[in-house]
Amino acid sequence: MTVIKNTFLVCGLLVSATVAAQDNKVVNLYSSRHYQTDEALYGNFTRQTGIRVNRIEAGEDALIERVRNEGERSPADVLVTVDAGRLWRAEQLGLFQPVKSALLDARIPASLREPDGLWYSFSLRARLIAYNKSRVKPSEIPDYESLAEPKWKGRICMRSSTNMYNLSLMGALVEHLGEQKAEQWARSVKANLARDPRGGDTDQLKSVAAGECDVTLSNQYYYARLMRSDKADEREIAAKLGVVFPNQASWGAHINISGAGVMKHAPNRQAAVKFLEYLASDEAQRYFADGNNEWPVVAGVKPDNPVLKLFGSFKQDAINVAILGRNQPVAQKIYDRVAWK
Repeated sequence: MTVIKNTFLVCGLLVSATVAAQDNKVVNLYSSRHYQTDEALYGNFTRQTGIRVNRIEAGEDALIERVRNEGERSPADVLVTVDAGRLWRAEQLGLFQPVKSALLDARIPASLREPDGLWYSFSLRARLIAYNKSRVKPSEIPDYESLAEPKWKGRICMRSSTNMYNLSLMGALVEHLGEQKAEQWARSVKANLARDPRGGDTDQLKSVAAGECDVTLSNQYYYARLMRSDKADEREIAAKLGVVFPNQASWGAHINISGAGVMKHAPNRQAAVKFLEYLASDEAQRYFADGNNEWPVVAGVKPDNPVLKLFGSFKQDAINVAILGRNQPVAQKIYDRVAWK
């Protein structure tokens, strides 16, 4: 269900957009991020700039569809969502307008933004291999390719092939291995599954800790949440798990992002650009890291998050994250051909 923040109705949002065209003191944000710490992030933006943040929250695909249906009359100024694959989908629907900002170009690495300035990354996540420490040695799983080895038959848990994280990972594998080898990888991993794909990343981690399977893939922040949990049982789950940053001897661990872009028909374009620039500030970057266990994208920003410090540094895949979306159609065809549910 869509949650409307600041208790305004959609008609009120349209009125706000009209007023904002005159004073530019509001930015209408459509966001699929549902993290409590983002409240402070937006509040600080308002205190610094005087620009009020009106926010509508919903699922990623629902927000993209909403903007598309609203068309030229959409009140949305900025779309914030997770995964380069979803940003690519919005891009393909023509929902973004290019932004030219010297500040954003200076602070956001070229590999973490759409080449034409249609969207920018503001936080970073890595797709790790998680394993049961009592049953697996980390040296057995140095890279994504090793998951296809026959010794893992009946020992891997995975999410559905339609999950965006899996689609983006496959997009990266297609880029590095080529379509034929990427398909063979998918076929072999599917044959190694302990059960049919189901659940989210946290479910996979719990299954590995419980011994239902020995190995899985997970974004690092799901593991970090378990480690930092106030619940003893969740910390116990994390204690049974180890994680590997894959492919450190080759192209580096697969990474993905949270990102945002300015809507094509944004009624408050100037405020929208200021909002994106604020997300690239040191302050905002630390909120992303400390609040949701994500890494900053801006070089030199040092988060206080103890789990991120524990992870240490690692080699990241250097391909432009926009490629993950562009390879998405091929990725889905591969999963379909190998019958990965």
